[in-house]
Amino acid sequence: MRLADEMFRPLVTLAIATVTVVQLIDRPPRLPELTWTLTAVVIAAAVASVFVIGRLPARAQVVLAAVFVLSSAPMFALAPSTAGVAFVFVATGSAGRELASRRASVTIAAAGSLVAMASTWVAEAAGHSDVPPWWLCLTAGLPVLLGLMRRERLAALAAAEYTAVLEERGRIAREIHDVVGHSLSGIAVQLDMADALHGAGKTTEANEAVLRARALAVSGLKETRRAVHALREETLPLPEAIARLAETHRASFHASGDAGQVSVKITQTIIRAAQEALANAHKHAPGAEVAVSLEFSASAVVLTVTDDGTQHGQGSGMGLAGMRERAALLGGTLSAGPGGPGWTVRMELPR
Repeated sequence: MRLADEMFRPLVTLAIATVTVVQLIDRPPRLPELTWTLTAVVIAAAVASVFVIGRLPARAQVVLAAVFVLSSAPMFALAPSTAGVAFVFVATGSAGRELASRRASVTIAAAGSLVAMASTWVAEAAGHSDVPPWWLCLTAGLPVLLGLMRRERLAALAAAEYTAVLEERGRIAREIHDVVGHSLSGIAVQLDMADALHGAGKTTEANEAVLRARALAVSGLKETRRAVHALREETLPLPEAIARLAETHRASFHASGDAGQVSVKITQTIIRAAQEALANAHKHAPGAEVAVSLEFSASAVVLTVTDDGTQHGQGSGMGLAGMRERAALLGGTLSAGPGGPGWTVRMELPR
């Protein structure tokens, strides 16, 4: 939107300025010196409003907007049959969009309407019949409302983008905390134990604690890689992301229902649960047939991972216990246990 606006405004300004100059040359105005001088001021103010106003201090912005509006308003009377009349509408819209103060922008737009109306009265009193009616000049200030609405919309979009960035940062921070923090705390415990055992002369037990720390480091590295992979997968639609996970683990995949729009939080939780369940199936039931299904309804998203082997426990690391906690935070449930010939993990999250 910003890029389109940056391209559109200069083109409109250039078009109005070019057509106005051509029309004034083709049909000389009644007051040529005043009209040409005012036209030069208007075009200069228009160019400055497009390219410079955003870099000026607040007071300078108000001054520039006032010059643009008040210099373009008399074009209603001086050059009523030219495109220069459009400049005042562009000027009041620019005031609403660019000025931080609503009061200043509305005041300038109202002043522009009054100047336009007064100039047409003067021209009509002087016997010029080609000027527009006075009530039409009052509409010169209306575009300020469009400018204000556009400014508010851009501000709302910027706020939404900032909120989304903060949520994404928080989400990544939670991933790092859950995965890396768990591994590092376990490593620290084992190393403290190894140090204490070594000080007590229990060399064999101390070496075993060091080996356990190493195993935790290897496991943490794997978990970190999985977390990074999950974050990358979240850029895909949820069915496609789960299908890729299933293919990677040589599991079958089936999706049913209309996926529609799925929130980032639900997508992340479903993917992490699928990763954990598939990893556990591979670890505890090697060679078993694994099936993954994803069901979408108007009220919920359901992930089911089943295998036909025998599974003992729920893995380590972040684990299905952590997934159960995440499901609960979203108002959902996660169950894991024997089901049929093997093991079944089922997560249901409300939409």
